[in-house]
Amino acid sequence: MKFNTKTIHGKQEPDKAYGAVMQPIYQTSTYAQSTPGGHKGYEYSRTHNPTRNALENALASIENGNYGLAFASGLAAIDAIIKLLKPGDEVISTNDLYGGTYRLFTRIFEGFGIKFHFVGMENVAKIESYVNENTKLIWVETPTNPMMNIIDIEAVSVIAKKHQVMLAVDNTFATPYLQRPLDLGADIVMHSATKYIGGHSDLVMGALIVNDKEIADKLYFIQNASGAICGPMDSFLALRGIKTLHVRMQRHCENGKAIAVYLANHPKIEKVYWPGLKNHPNHAIVKKQMDDFGGMISFVIKGNNYEEAIKIVENLKIFTLAESLGGVESLAGHPASMTHASIPKEEREKIGVVDALIRLSVGIEDVDDLIADLEQALSKITK
Repeated sequence: MKFNTKTIHGKQEPDKAYGAVMQPIYQTSTYAQSTPGGHKGYEYSRTHNPTRNALENALASIENGNYGLAFASGLAAIDAIIKLLKPGDEVISTNDLYGGTYRLFTRIFEGFGIKFHFVGMENVAKIESYVNENTKLIWVETPTNPMMNIIDIEAVSVIAKKHQVMLAVDNTFATPYLQRPLDLGADIVMHSATKYIGGHSDLVMGALIVNDKEIADKLYFIQNASGAICGPMDSFLALRGIKTLHVRMQRHCENGKAIAVYLANHPKIEKVYWPGLKNHPNHAIVKKQMDDFGGMISFVIKGNNYEEAIKIVENLKIFTLAESLGGVESLAGHPASMTHASIPKEEREKIGVVDALIRLSVGIEDVDDLIADLEQALSKITK
């Protein structure tokens, strides 16, 4: 079954009770039992819920995985992965990553004795020098947030397997429409399903997909024991989002390309970060492991002026100034003061998150209107 068909039919079937084509919303906390322990597969909705299970099956299908798990947020999903570890274990992580992930790693789990190394992974050879007997996990985000760096998943998986270390990949920016990390050797795929999976900015959710039953069983235990599950209504919305993922992503990619080219040729723009540009340092890897280049773009205005960057995002009319990404509507953000504010300034600037960096989540509106909006906002600055 090809991807576009999987989004609609993959591991999905009409409801067994009445044949409903769309999975019903089982808005219940508990289930009747005929005798103690005698139930129809469901006893309490923290453990299992038919709507959430249908979503988890669909997530597994589109990522070419065997097992899917849905959580209350992307960070709850990451939290479950790190709970596979114990004090004294070490994690090698991408150095350019979502600020919330960095905060979770450094301000929560470092306090429990887990050590994190933040490494620039564009050159995969750097990773191996950090591996030691305590290394238990390599955490990869690609494309990275917000610098759009690309990491060679297959090459990292070779290192992970050589040292018997788990490899987890945050696939939020790419989605399984563009990139399928399990096929490239990853052990765990993570999504902030709040973003492209849901696709309509109306839910908060996380997801994990794995192939290995032993890892899956441990994660299911953590999911149930810790209780950070998503509700049935959000599960229903995410299922609906999956059904249109392929058509939305096609337009995100088309619009992203047009806007990246426009910005790359604009006299007031210093740098554009988008994997589809031929001058992207890892463009060859992008072409190898992704099917297209996505709708996430970051750029820096000339002069690296904070006030001018703020003026741009405040004057956008169609792009909405807001956190998050991946919805049908176009969003603009200022990472240094928004999504990555929890990362110390000196650490941010080492990876390129300077004060004049703006991040765009390009939506599915008419691209001419989006370019006109950027043009009028850029006209407000002097440089």
